[in-house]
Amino acid sequence: MVVSLGMAKVLLEASEKKAREMGLSENIAIVDVGGNLKGFIRMDNAKFGGIEIAIDKAWTSVAMQMPTSNLANAAQPGGPSYGINTTNQGRIVVLGGGVPLVHNQKIVGGIGVSGATSAQDIEVANAAVSVFEAMVQRQH
Repeated sequence: MVVSLGMAKVLLEASEKKAREMGLSENIAIVDVGGNLKGFIRMDNAKFGGIEIAIDKAWTSVAMQMPTSNLANAAQPGGPSYGINTTNQGRIVVLGGGVPLVHNQKIVGGIGVSGATSAQDIEVANAAVSVFEAMVQRQH
């Protein structure tokens, strides 16, 4: 399973639709298994500061093989991963909104969303994850 451009477009569309339903303007990034940017949109009025955050959330979800929200508690002072966000030239993001795309128990890509609260970013990202899982089911 490879995250193709066509798949990235479908996932971006699903996330954008969810963001619109929620009244949000988001930055949304899709990366492949290597963390390479496959597709990106910046919705009208989305904060431009969130562009790199969305891309890095997607990258982090693949690089760390988990949702970025899982890193939030561990990265707090005194936590087992305190300071992790300073590694990898600061690319590791410990805010919610980065979610890996998993097929046959292997990470094949990731999505990153930035522009609202972490909980809202996660909800928008999960809209794409649901569509991804449905696409995978249809192929089998």
